[in-house]
Parts: sequence; C-alpha cells; structure tokens
Amino acid sequence: MTPSLQDTRLRQLSDKGVNIVDPRQTFLDDDVDLDRVFPEATLFPGTRLAGRKTLVGPRAKIGSEGPATVIESVIGESAEIASGYVTGSVLLTKARIGANGHVREGTLLEEEASTAHAVGLKQTVLMSFVTLGSLINCCDCLVSGGRSRSNHTEVGSGFIHFNFTPWGESGDKATASLFGGVPDGVFLREERIFIGGSSGMVGPTRIGFGSFTAAGQVIRSDVAAKRIRSEAQREVDAPWGFEAPRKAADRVERNLEYIGHLVALQAWYRRIRKARVPDDDVSLPQRLTLDAAIALLDGNIAERWVRLGQFLGPPLPPIKLPAIDCPLQLNSDPGPYISWVKNLSPEEIASGRRWLQDTVDAVVIANRI
Repeated sequence: MTPSLQDTRLRQLSDKGVNIVDPRQTFLDDDVDLDRVFPEATLFPGTRLAGRKTLVGPRAKIGSEGPATVIESVIGESAEIASGYVTGSVLLTKARIGANGHVREGTLLEEEASTAHAVGLKQTVLMSFVTLGSLINCCDCLVSGGRSRSNHTEVGSGFIHFNFTPWGESGDKATASLFGGVPDGVFLREERIFIGGSSGMVGPTRIGFGSFTAAGQVIRSDVAAKRIRSEAQREVDAPWGFEAPRKAADRVERNLEYIGHLVALQAWYRRIRKARVPDDDVSLPQRLTLDAAIALLDGNIAERWVRLGQFLGPPLPPIKLPAIDCPLQLNSDPGPYISWVKNLSPEEIASGRRWLQDTVDAVVIANRI
C-alpha cells in the first residue's frame, strides 16, 4: 500500500468519528474493511489492524498502553487491548486484554472478562467477568463462574494450563479443561472459582464451581464443587516409554463433554443472544460481534474433534451435533445483555439450564466411540 493510500484510509476513518491519536504511527493493512471500524473507537500510536474479518466496535480502545497488532479479530463495544498481539479472537463488550498479551486463534472473552499483563491464550473461552492475573499461559480451556466484576472467577498470576502430554508418536493435545461449565455458568449465579497463583494444571481436568486450589502446586485430578485442594508433589523414578498405556475411554468421555459445552454455548449464542439483538443500524456492531463468536465456536469444536482423533489414532467420522429445541421465547431487546440475564425468572433459568445440559448430554451420547 502506498503512503498516500494509507493516509487516505486513515483520514476516512477519522472523518467518520474514529479517534486516531497519531496517524503517523497507525497502520491499516489493505484488506481491512473500513466499514468494520466504528465511530468512537480509539486507535492509539503503534496500532496495526489486518484482516478482512477484523472489527473494532464503538468506544473500543486498541493500544492504550503500547503497540498492538490485531489480525482477523473482533474487538467489541468498549473492549480494550492494552498492547500485544491478538489474532483469530473475539472480545465482547468491556472485555480487556492487558499489556503485552499474546492471544491466538479460538480465544473468546465474554463481557467484562479480563487479563492482566503478559498473558498467553489460545483456544480458550473466558465467560463473563472471569479474570486472569499476570504471566499466565492458558490454552484449551473454558472458564466460568462468578456473578459480577466484584464476585468473579479468578486465576492467579503465574498459572500454566499444561495442554500437552508426550504420550504417543506425536504427543497428545486431547487435554482441554473445564472450569465450571456452560449450562449453569451462562446464568451468572454460580459460586466463583479461585485458582491459586504460581501453579499449574494438567489437562483434561474438571474444576467445580465454588472451588479453591492452593498456590504453588500442580493439579493433576478433578476438583469437585466447593472444595479446597492442595496436592503434594509426586516423586517418580520408573522405566519410561512414550507408548505408555493411557485411559482412552475416560479421555474420550472428557473430550466429548468439553465439546458438548462448546456446542451448548454456541446454541446459547444462536438461539438466545442473537435473538435479543434488534435488526437495526445501531445494533450492527453487536450483531457482527455475536456472528464472529458463533463462527469462532465452530472452529473450537472442530479443533477439539481433530485433537481427539489424533489421540485415538484412526481418523474419526464427522462429528454429530444434535440440535435440542430451545424452550425460551424471546423478542428483540436492545438492553444490556448482563442486565437481561440478571433479570431472568427462576422458571426461565431452570428451563434454560435443562435445555443446555440436554444439549451437552446429546453431543456426548451421539459421538461415543
């Protein structure tokens, strides 16, 4: 792209109300659709946008604390990237990536989810209000729990989710871990989870709502709801072979359950969240953002199916994704999503939970190998 064309495109954004702090230090690749960068967004010095799918919503902030590269990603209304690198990801309203983030494909941050500095994410879903500390590597996880910004699931600084084990010819990544879950977590009424800092977790692991894991340990087994867990370090000195036996049946069930939660979350987005958004110009950024989240979950489901197939060896047949009828009746509602969820009746919550859990169970049953 010639400098003159770059200047022209930046001026077009500025003319429609995008705040470009310093055009000399702001870069748009030529595949960026200017119609997907909305008025009142702020691009700070050192911002680079690339990719046809990239979207920057109203009042979003890119590069507020340093250079930021955003590639094929959707940054929703009032969301923020302090600095770092974000690709193939979606941030919903008021989500925030802290300074020096490294956020890769398949990452979804729901409303007001956030990370502190130097956090790496891939194929990870942080549901509303979930907060990650600093110096964290969290790949192949779905994290939920909590009720508000002051009562939220939190992962302490220095945490690593170990999403790779060395078994087999090429290693094993059928290791996704579930913190809480979708059927209960989407209603924002469950107890928060706290994962202590300077710690790790070997996937695939399940962590129940309301649980607390101590700092400075590696969690290797499930933690039930409302439990505190501290595990002693193991001492091992034994013969080794990469072909060591594995509990294949248990691993398959855990992967199918995880995929079921992704399918349930996608159904929630398609049948509930999209149904609430009016079909008007004002709501266009919100609709596009939700469409991007739905597409991202498609990719995450496919990724987990591929990884399960690699673990088992022979190619798997196409995944079966049963559809369960949604019992909730909705009309478009331009109000804030979080407020709407908070005002659901006990009967609506119970009905919605049953629907989402039935969706998880149907995926598991349909795809048992």
